[in-house]
Amino acid sequence: MQSTRSRRKVAPAAADGGDSGDKLEQLLLSSAICNGEDLGPFVRKVFASGRPETLLHHLRHFARSKESEIEEVCKSHYQDFILAVDDLRSLLSDVDSLKSCLSDSNSRLQSVGGPLLSFLDSFVEAQNVSKNVNSALQSVILCIKLSELCSRANLHLSNGSFYMALKCLDSIENEFQYKTPSSTLKRMLERKIPEIRSHIERKISKEFGDWLVDIRVVSRNLGQLAIGQASAARQREEDLRIKQRQAEEQSRLSLRGCVYALEEDDDDGGLGGDENDGYSNGNNGLFGFDLTPLYRAYHIHQTLGLEDRFKQYYFENRKLQLTSDFQVSSMTPFLESHQTFFAQIAGFFIIEDRILRTGGGLVSKMEVENLWETAVSKMCSVLEDQFSRMQTANHLLLIKDYVSLLGVTLRRYGYPVDALLNVLSKHRDKYHELLLSDCRKQIAEALAADKFEQMLMKKEYEYSMNVLSFQLQASDIVPAFPYVAPFSSTVPDCCRIVRSFIEDSVSFMSFGGQLDFYDVVKKYLDRLLGEVLDGALLKLISSSVHGVSQAMQVAANMAVLERACDFFFRHAAQLSGIPLRMVERGRKQFPLSKARDAAEDMLSGMLKRKVDGFMTLIENVNWMTDEASQGGNEYVNEVIIYLETLVSTAQQILPPQVLKRVLQDVLSHISEKIVGALFGDSVKRFNVNAIMGIDVDIRLLESFADNLSPVFSEGDTNQLKNALAESRQLVNLLLSNHPENFLNPVIREKSYNALDYRKVVTISEKLRDSSDRLFGTFGSRSAKQNPKKKSLDALIKRLKDVS
Repeated sequence: MQSTRSRRKVAPAAADGGDSGDKLEQLLLSSAICNGEDLGPFVRKVFASGRPETLLHHLRHFARSKESEIEEVCKSHYQDFILAVDDLRSLLSDVDSLKSCLSDSNSRLQSVGGPLLSFLDSFVEAQNVSKNVNSALQSVILCIKLSELCSRANLHLSNGSFYMALKCLDSIENEFQYKTPSSTLKRMLERKIPEIRSHIERKISKEFGDWLVDIRVVSRNLGQLAIGQASAARQREEDLRIKQRQAEEQSRLSLRGCVYALEEDDDDGGLGGDENDGYSNGNNGLFGFDLTPLYRAYHIHQTLGLEDRFKQYYFENRKLQLTSDFQVSSMTPFLESHQTFFAQIAGFFIIEDRILRTGGGLVSKMEVENLWETAVSKMCSVLEDQFSRMQTANHLLLIKDYVSLLGVTLRRYGYPVDALLNVLSKHRDKYHELLLSDCRKQIAEALAADKFEQMLMKKEYEYSMNVLSFQLQASDIVPAFPYVAPFSSTVPDCCRIVRSFIEDSVSFMSFGGQLDFYDVVKKYLDRLLGEVLDGALLKLISSSVHGVSQAMQVAANMAVLERACDFFFRHAAQLSGIPLRMVERGRKQFPLSKARDAAEDMLSGMLKRKVDGFMTLIENVNWMTDEASQGGNEYVNEVIIYLETLVSTAQQILPPQVLKRVLQDVLSHISEKIVGALFGDSVKRFNVNAIMGIDVDIRLLESFADNLSPVFSEGDTNQLKNALAESRQLVNLLLSNHPENFLNPVIREKSYNALDYRKVVTISEKLRDSSDRLFGTFGSRSAKQNPKKKSLDALIKRLKDVS
């Protein structure tokens, strides 16, 4: 076969005849046919050349050349074909026997397979029935599960377990709705599931709406409670500071035997410090602060896929509530409604802080901060408006205290309150002006009610309340009762007013973020003492004091108030947390010095007028007496009797220094009156005996001053005697053997520094005594002039030349 195939592809030998071109084309055509190539190019070529007969000729020639090959092949295979036929015939008998066997087998198979086929048909039918039953069972089971799930969803709905009901709906929708074989059930589910979700949304929205209504009352109560806790904490701190001040004060007084233990109570956790502060999933039953309905509504809306819409709805409603909280009723005074106003806002932001930290993203920090900025702006506006209308310091202080407590409360939750504190600081001056005005009225009323009588205290508590509480006591020894104080009731009344002013001022300045405010408190305290109290006392002294006893009582009051002023500044420093040494180091002059000087001047003036009445008796002095008076002139005896009576009364109420200043002024006035009498026109001349009498008078006055040594110190006694310096030096000069020493600057500065040379000239010219050769103008028998008289005349001449 291979040889035959190979021979088919060999081109036949070229036929005889024809030219070489035809032979080449015939050869190419034969080769293409043998190789099974496409004859199309040959056909196109011959038709293009218009010689199709040549192609037909070549094809016929090729066919004739192949017929011989076919014959040779048939001859080579013919013998094989004969042998095959013989083999087939030998197999024919075997085929017949096989056919009979197959026929028998088929008959037996048919007889056996018939029943089997019937059984098979029955089996197939039973199997189909079984499949249908199983499918029906599966459908029934699916429907049963669906019914159970629907029943469970209904139960959750009836119990208000909306989240579980929604989870059941999700299971029904994801697992059963599209697998349900019942078209009726499927249509029912498609209709009811949206209705149930809408129902749940309405129910939870209603619950949320109810919560929004209730939370406003809860916010107010919560704010009041939180601010109350801040107030209690402040009070505990204040009590601790009081104990500390008492310990420091007693330590300053060197009470070594006492041991002081300052114990601070444990501070309550408050409403928002620790995470374990009583809250559980937003619920705090202790404070009536329940966020469960809110978080439930938020969770349900998350489950419904409405999270963003609920967030927006919640924020808008809370913003509207806050805007409503900003409304200040014009029907109710702000003093009565300010606590509710600020407590409502405080509770609002305490709740928002809790929701921010536990709400799972319900509100953002930026939203809460925006709400707080709005609230701060509104509160500042309300405070500015209300403070501008207030004309009572106490009202302004009450609101300021509550606002500062609001600031302390909300600062614990991280809210910035500097803007609120700045508003309070801006009205510091107005508050103190109102406070000064109130104190001015109270002081005027207290002074108007004064009867200028020493205060009687029958019980120890009265002494403690009126003396010890202001540190007015001159000694630490508690007196026996009943006790008559050296001051009148005006002093403790004014002290209470000033102390209240200090405490109110410190209360306004403290707890507002400002640490060092003592200088501000001191500034207004100086104004209260230096302007208000001092002015009121000056007015009292100038208009209401009549008589020495009243003037003496006022002077005594001023001395006690001087001690009280030290207490005021120490008290202000203690309340401000400033060390007392700083107060003592920076202490200035007595702020009531004008009133004190006016009181002492009035008392001195009244005493001078009384003394002037006795000094008129100096007119009865015999200026040309022959003998010097040994017991003093009448006027001086009357004056000393009066002064001794005055001192015995005054030393019971007047402090020694005040009494010394008054007596010093009176004695100086007496000295001036004596010199004035000698200098005046009423005395034309006098002799040495009269001057010696005046010397006795001055000695009596000096003796009076010496007799006061149990009351005054030696230095004070010397100062009292120095008040008589002018009259003493004048008498010493007139009685001196060397009056020309007055011209010596050293001696004059040492012994005659209080004398006016013009008065010396006038008074010296009046010294005339005919019996005394030294000072007589003419000697009775001798023409020789006394050297002392000559010296005095020279002094007079020199002093006249100087003038």
